[in-house]
Amino acid sequence: MQDNKDLLIEVQELVAQEQWAEAKKLLEEQHVQDISHVIGELDDDVKHRAFKMLDRPLWSEVFAYLEHKLQLSLLDELSQEEGRYILSNMAADDRTAFLERLPEEEMRNLLRLLPPRDVKQALRLLGYPEESVGRLMTPHFVSVRPDWTIAEAMEHIRGQSEEGETVNVIYVTDDGGQLLDMIELKRFILGKPRDTVERIMEDDVVSVTVTEDREEAVHKIQHYDIEALPVADDQGRLVGIVTVDDVLDVAEAESTEDFHKMGSVGVLNLNLNEASPWLLFRKRIGWLLILVFVNMFAGEIIGAYEEAIEGLFVLMTFLPLVVDSGGNAGTQSATLMVRALATGDVKMKDWLKLFGKELGVAAALGSAMAIAVFMVAYFWRADQVMDVSIVIALGMVGVVVVGSLVGMLLPFVLTRFNLDPATASAPLITSIADLAGIAMYFFIAATILGLTV
Repeated sequence: MQDNKDLLIEVQELVAQEQWAEAKKLLEEQHVQDISHVIGELDDDVKHRAFKMLDRPLWSEVFAYLEHKLQLSLLDELSQEEGRYILSNMAADDRTAFLERLPEEEMRNLLRLLPPRDVKQALRLLGYPEESVGRLMTPHFVSVRPDWTIAEAMEHIRGQSEEGETVNVIYVTDDGGQLLDMIELKRFILGKPRDTVERIMEDDVVSVTVTEDREEAVHKIQHYDIEALPVADDQGRLVGIVTVDDVLDVAEAESTEDFHKMGSVGVLNLNLNEASPWLLFRKRIGWLLILVFVNMFAGEIIGAYEEAIEGLFVLMTFLPLVVDSGGNAGTQSATLMVRALATGDVKMKDWLKLFGKELGVAAALGSAMAIAVFMVAYFWRADQVMDVSIVIALGMVGVVVVGSLVGMLLPFVLTRFNLDPATASAPLITSIADLAGIAMYFFIAATILGLTV
């Protein structure tokens, strides 16, 4: 297989020379993921033709990996029969992922293209809550009964291999569909043909329920190092599976969502290229307006000391440096804590232990930075009294410690109230740390220099 960049260049050259047969042959030698990538990178006026020139058996697989905007434009151009072919041959989980992003009316119009069996299946999967495992799973899997012989089970597995998304793991269910176990295929291969399936069962099944958040599926696949996770309904009946490729997409989406929140941006369910300027404005303006009002209090604190610091302008010279250091330290601390909570490395019960650790680290960081800023203040402003340099140094220690502790504690507070700790975003932490830092800075100055409000 060629490198994607080289492949794209070669296909572009063939298309430019109208050598469509050669371009088709080259593309069809690649993985479907690489085919979709190349088609998505072609000029807009040839994307549709490049897709349609592929042999039909590839359409549904390639379509599933295209960007949503291109998927919609393709369906608009294709005939109803062609659209029906693509949608009806898509994997159930890929089809659900495509349909759930559509407006309701548009989704219903496309569902009318499907045969009744596929419509029923699609509506069942779309009927589960958003962000649930039910919308992520595929209902295609291979299961066997515990009283079958291994020979009978292997014959069944061979016959059903095309139906299941994966046969590396085989599920054991009873006559009522209750999930009993999950067994790796190699145990069937190594087992004695006349033994029953029950003989190789270990009763160590790991599963999720269909209504659980899809992040739980990510966690369990990562924790138990399995490639397919069974999904059961509320009665324990096996209704589908989630595969590792599905959870990789979820993990990427959740990480992207956390990054957006850390930047005080609302969740974007679109590719950034597809998002309109108005959508980006709406997603960003809310927190920015809130932070404007938070920062107004900082101005009030500075204003309260305005007359007292007129003769000590050097305090104002170093204010941005000192206060910004607190915000930076807080952002570092919050980033570490949010990620640790998200991955499960840190639990709510650990907050006191981590508080003590962060206090020590923050004090060391603040002290190191204080020495640096003291030297700068003392030698740069040699005409000022020693007390001013001490104020700036102590202010640095205090601000860094406060900022770090705010950044460390806020994710725990939000988690305690069942809020996403990623909401403890960088701008929010910075604003709170700035406010506390300014108050502390002038409090230290007032105490040491005898300033009055």
